[in-house]
This record gives sequence, C-alpha cells and structure tokens, in this order.
Amino acid sequence: MEYTQLGRTGLKVSRLVLGTMNFGPQTDEPTSHGILDAALDAGLNFVDTANVYGWAENKGRTESIIGSWFAKGDGRRDRTVLATKVYGNMGPDGEAWPNHDKLSALNIRRAVEASLKRLGTDYIDLYQFHHVDRATPFEEIWQAVDVLIQQGKVLYAGSSNFPGYKIAQANEVASRRGSVGLVSEQCLYNLFERRAEMEVIPAAQEYGLGVIPWSPLHGGLLGGVLKKEVEGKRRTEGRAAATLADPAVRAQLQAYEDLLDKHGLQPGETALAWLLTRPGVTGPIVGPRTPEQLAGALRALELELGEEVLAGLDEIFPGPGPSPEAFAW
Repeated sequence: MEYTQLGRTGLKVSRLVLGTMNFGPQTDEPTSHGILDAALDAGLNFVDTANVYGWAENKGRTESIIGSWFAKGDGRRDRTVLATKVYGNMGPDGEAWPNHDKLSALNIRRAVEASLKRLGTDYIDLYQFHHVDRATPFEEIWQAVDVLIQQGKVLYAGSSNFPGYKIAQANEVASRRGSVGLVSEQCLYNLFERRAEMEVIPAAQEYGLGVIPWSPLHGGLLGGVLKKEVEGKRRTEGRAAATLADPAVRAQLQAYEDLLDKHGLQPGETALAWLLTRPGVTGPIVGPRTPEQLAGALRALELELGEEVLAGLDEIFPGPGPSPEAFAW
C-alpha cells in the first residue's frame, strides 16, 4: 500500500479511501466487517463514513457497524484513520427536528457526541462538514471545532461539497482565529465529472487541503456499464439510467470502453488509477458492497497508465481547463 500526507498535515493515509455508505442498507454487518478486515489487511487505513449513513429510519446504522468492528479489538481502531461527517438532520425517530442538522455550534457538539457513541471511540481523526451551511458563520463553526480539538474529540476538520470560494473563506476565517482550518475537501470528481478542476481543486491546493474524490466511477457508469448491459450483468436505474438515455453520453462511454479494450484495461480500475494521477488528489473513495469489489479497487493501485491511454481519456472526457482561462481570454 502506498501512503501520502493528508493535505498539509503530518497524517499519513492510504491512497484509497474505504467508503462505507453501503454498510447497513446494502451490505449486512458480518460482510461489512469482512470488508473492513480485508481493507486493513491490505494496508488501507483510511475509512470514511457519515452520521446520516444508514438512511431513512436507520440513520447512524453505518457508524454503529464500524463501532462494533472496532469493538473486536486487535488494534483495529489504532490502525484506522477514521473520518465521519456532520450536516444532515439526525432528529429522533426520523423526524426533522430544528437544531438537529447543519453546522450550528449546538448541532456540531450534539452530533460529535452521538457519532462518538455509535463509533465506540473517544476521538474522530477527520470531522467533515458534509455540505455548506450558508446560515452559520465560520466564526461560530470554528469556535465549536476548536473546543472539540482542545477536548481531544476531533483531530482535524475537513469539508465536503464545498465550492472553491467557501474553502477560501473557511480557511481565511480560521487563519484570523489561529485555528487549523480545513485540511481536506471531499468532492465529486471523476473522468465524467471534472468541473472540480476549475475552482475547487486549485483552492484546495492553494490552502493545503487534500482532495478526496467521491463517486470515482460516477455511479457505475465508468465501470464498464455498456458491456455489462450487453452481458446482462447490470441493470441501470435512477440517475445513471437517465444519464445513459442520452445518445451522446452512450457514445462517449462506448469510446471509453473501446479505448480500454484496445489496451487490455478494466474500466473500473482505470477510472480509479486515473484519479491517482491527478494533481492534489489524496485518494478516491471506493464503496464496495462485496469483498470482490474491494479486491478490484485495490488492483487500481498497481495500474500504471501510459501516455497514450491518458491522452485518449482526455480526448474522450476533456476537462474544463484552468480558471479563469476556461471562461475568459
């Protein structure tokens, strides 16, 4: 396993991040524990979750599954860099209670205590803001986080789904307070969706944030979806199905799969390997539902993409270009 620093911190994390969103809703607890064990055995030490995972009436279920895994001992917690998130409403009984969501100092305090209890740990390595809260000033947010850091309950803070200007704003306010500020940004970024290259990733690099891409296969579309359709191995639904209904998208994905067939490459592994070549990227989040899917993701770490393949991928999925040149002279 290859490791890197998380942004400007001294924290060493694996180049792949284990996403746990499927734990509970799609993957039962014993299988989830098996995936966590396999990841740790492979050296993948960075585990990402969120307080809302489990969804609907089971919010918090995913954190509880991770907590029961930690409870098995054998150094599991000490060997894991644990990241979770706060923002979504966690009102009792599935109700949307006021002050049980977003980033007020009250909710941050409440949410941390609840996450710690579910996770069965006394500290969170990386506490991430799951979305922008336009109603709460960063002065209040950092006041709450600074207290948690002083108490030893949180070590670092990160963001998720922040635009570039909010990353800058958050860290400028932190700097004025003498706070550490954001050390990571978790954003939607993959071959199909490259808008983060315009503002988000440059802002992250400027302020020393590690970039953690989510949905690296864009909902499975970059995992060989057309070939799987023909073979009857996958039926697309929801947003992926709506996207595939566009003939231009299908043509783009067909060119992608044809390019990789030509070079003997697997689509899912290639999409992950491409992200590992991108400037500023700490590591993409992989969300396996099965141990087999985890094994496939790990193979991406050994894959080296040649210049011809990289050029072909850029031709099929061109990026937006740098800012401001992408929209100015």
